Amino acid sequence: MYLKHFDLSERPFSITPDPRFLYMSARHREALAHLLYGLGEGGGFVQLTGEVGTGKTTICRCLLEQVPENVDIAMVLNPKVTAMELIATVCDELGVSYPPACSSIKGLVDILNRYLLDAFARGRRTVLIIDEAQNLSADVLEQVRLLTNLETATRKLLQIILIGQPELRTLLARDDMRQLSQRVTARYHLEPISREETDAYIRHRLQICGASKTIFDKRAVDRIHELSGGIPRLINVLCDRALLGAYVEGRSQVDGKVVRKAAREVLADDPSSRKTSWLLPVMGGGVLVLVLAFLAWQYLPWPIAAKSSQDSVPGITELSQGSMEMAAAVAADPFDPEAQPAPAAVVTGADQESRATAAPAVTLESLLESANGTWYRAAWKELFTAWGVELPLSVKPDFCVYARQYGLLCLVEQGNWNTLRQFNRPAVLNLTVADGRRMPVFLRHLDGSQVELVMGDSLYRTTIEQVSPFWYGDYALLLQATPGGRLYLKMGDRGPDVSWIRHQLEIAEGVQIPAADADLFDFQLQKRLLEFQRRHGLIADGIVGKNTLIQLNSSARREGVPVLQLAHQD
Repeated sequence: MYLKHFDLSERPFSITPDPRFLYMSARHREALAHLLYGLGEGGGFVQLTGEVGTGKTTICRCLLEQVPENVDIAMVLNPKVTAMELIATVCDELGVSYPPACSSIKGLVDILNRYLLDAFARGRRTVLIIDEAQNLSADVLEQVRLLTNLETATRKLLQIILIGQPELRTLLARDDMRQLSQRVTARYHLEPISREETDAYIRHRLQICGASKTIFDKRAVDRIHELSGGIPRLINVLCDRALLGAYVEGRSQVDGKVVRKAAREVLADDPSSRKTSWLLPVMGGGVLVLVLAFLAWQYLPWPIAAKSSQDSVPGITELSQGSMEMAAAVAADPFDPEAQPAPAAVVTGADQESRATAAPAVTLESLLESANGTWYRAAWKELFTAWGVELPLSVKPDFCVYARQYGLLCLVEQGNWNTLRQFNRPAVLNLTVADGRRMPVFLRHLDGSQVELVMGDSLYRTTIEQVSPFWYGDYALLLQATPGGRLYLKMGDRGPDVSWIRHQLEIAEGVQIPAADADLFDFQLQKRLLEFQRRHGLIADGIVGKNTLIQLNSSARREGVPVLQLAHQD
């Protein structure tokens, strides 16, 4: 309803998870680091807690996207189960077969133990992640603890990550849980984000949706942070309703008054009543101070009273100066292109081929600090240019919708440098700035450990080691679609796109796939596709998804497909 009014491409504050809107604050980065540490440990527990809506699920999604290739994950999302059901769920998640009539925990644990020993012998590690772990009963938690007893002479066979609300900390602090608590090797409590991070969070989500100007003024951000307590989910709810309120009132900007109205509609705790309850003790305290001041005036000597009042002045002055300094710091708009210092050590220009890095004094960190809102479009414009497609200024995000009219599909995922090498496609990377903002840059080339990044309108050549501290695996790239744009083709499907897939696979494999009907996805096509997927390290499911399509285009050497790695590496 309010999208056209604010010139937005989509709702920026939807509470549904979307990797494009991921905002990694310093706290989220620390939490993710703890979980990644847990993946590399040789057993025991890792504990992540946080209030509802602080982003635990987001962290968990990031973790799953960065799991090393030799790690198998079992995910338990519903912990309100019996001990027997929990072990069965773990077996199901890992694909471990067990007799349907098995009704013994010991029998299931023995089967699981044999699987873990076999996985260990094959050089694989197994991790169990339990979400909403505060809902585990005491006897189920004890069974979870016993699972860590599955081990060889040198290593634990199962690593367990517990994710839950603050009640999980209370639960594990109980005396009868001390044996489990002592096995926790890493703990992290995810706190709400700060006021500055709230500001960056709001701007980041608006930027993704095409906002080119400041929509929430500073008083609005102050009020949102105060009412939400820095919890991202509540920030989303407040911002979404505030945008609707501003639209209804015909305002071009959201201010504190609009936010207060929005809060009364969406928050269970009415802020107006909260304000009243806050004023009552303050008014009572004010009366008490006046009474004490009157008594002091009556009974204390004048010089002492005067000295007391003078001593209080410097404190007020220092507070005012501190407030002025904070206001000055907040006044700088990090998304205003005119407010950003240009990266002086980099030569800029419209012609991509003429851009080059100048003095080596400039650092990647300093360039990221000077980033502004124009980088988002600039990165995607470079990506489209690599595919020979122009991105007009009139096109607003979502750019993936625009790509479809040119037979291109978006792949927005998380991975690592090996993932990018495997796909061999230019990509947009989201680099995280120190204040938590994510700035898109265009990865133009990858040559060994050397990378070429287009940042804004500048070309920057550096190394993987320099970029890695700022990149948490978020990337987006384009791939060539089937003629009809169909995805997830599987056995039994029929049509011209199936025939096209068959032809591309024949070119890639250098064989002819027998078929009575070329338009039918038959057993022979599935068999050849499964072999192709296994050979290229893909999930061998016999379904033509985006990852399979990318590898198929590469192997068939289709014309007009840009590559990431330089020609001498092909």
